[in-house]
Amino acid sequence: MHDTHATAGAALETKVAASLDLLHRLALDHGPRRVAVAWSGGKDSTAALALWRAALAQTHPGVRPLALSLDTHLKFPEVLAFRDALARDWGVELHVAAPDPDEGLPGPADKAACCTARKIEPLRAGIARLGLAVLATGLRGDEHASRADRPLLEPRTDPYHLQANPLLAWTELDVWAYTLDAGLPYCPLYDAGYASLGCVPCTLLPDDGERSGRHPDKEALLEQLHSLGYF
Repeated sequence: MHDTHATAGAALETKVAASLDLLHRLALDHGPRRVAVAWSGGKDSTAALALWRAALAQTHPGVRPLALSLDTHLKFPEVLAFRDALARDWGVELHVAAPDPDEGLPGPADKAACCTARKIEPLRAGIARLGLAVLATGLRGDEHASRADRPLLEPRTDPYHLQANPLLAWTELDVWAYTLDAGLPYCPLYDAGYASLGCVPCTLLPDDGERSGRHPDKEALLEQLHSLGYF
């Protein structure tokens, strides 16, 4: 297993090889039906999905990749349209987890309650419904201080599964370089100036780096949300 800190400053080719090695091992250890990619339609999770497809093509040729996507009912329609079109083009078995809109969902004024009801609870239910052993994310260690020291494989509970972070050592520039070099599609909102795509009320046009495009109240809650079950 590759050490995250050892590959953090490495060339992109080395990081891609390390990520693929991790995903190969997960495919062989758990089987393709018990591993899914947490796919938002953003650039990072799309890169993770592309790597998972490449890993499966070597370990389980012909098997469709699984993806679990959250629909909070507050997503950009452009992101959802991109996700659904690419799922068809790539042959992805897409499973959407969403809260019941009739349950009186909290709004973004209360960020913690909103994320719990619209993200964490549907995510838990989706993992349990699919019987997943592993959920692979597009999480990067350079995104936020609370993510810098995460492990490549992180045991999570409720329900128990492993959270795999194959892009942990990657930077934002790495993701864009890989996306462009591999010719991966990406949501057109990036070309409109957005750098980090979340729910509409919590996504801003950035003024100082990638994460300045996220609402500061939401950023301050990331560690708390992680303890509750989010990435």
